[in-house]
Amino acid sequence: MLLENKNAVIYRAGGSIGGAVTSEFAREGARPFVTGRTREKLEAVASEIKAEGGSAEEVVLDALDEQAVEEHAQAVVSQAGGIDVSFDLITRGDVQTIPLVEMKTEDFAQPVINGITSNFTTTGTFVNVTSGMFPS
Repeated sequence: MLLENKNAVIYRAGGSIGGAVTSEFAREGARPFVTGRTREKLEAVASEIKAEGGSAEEVVLDALDEQAVEEHAQAVVSQAGGIDVSFDLITRGDVQTIPLVEMKTEDFAQPVINGITSNFTTTGTFVNVTSGMFPS
């Protein structure tokens, strides 16, 4: 098992890709901490993993909220002893139905801003946790 005894935080684990990634992580031995904004979707992913004999913890969390991400990471470290994997799959907020020539600057920029923000927040927190900045 590639991830045996590893703690994995998956951001937006309730989506179709996030759910599949989370389930595969669990099959490979990880203990997934599933996060996202929709409780029902997170509970469904966690229930599936538990039904297959694994364990999973779900928390409603917005990966664009730096304080919430840090508090969650601290809680995982306190509860599980550390974070081994951080996986960010949040929706960037792409506008799909408007031609580029009709798009507002904000609509064009928002996916870039969301992507950079979530990557910075989740990766920065992961680095802080793994470098010992958060006590376990």
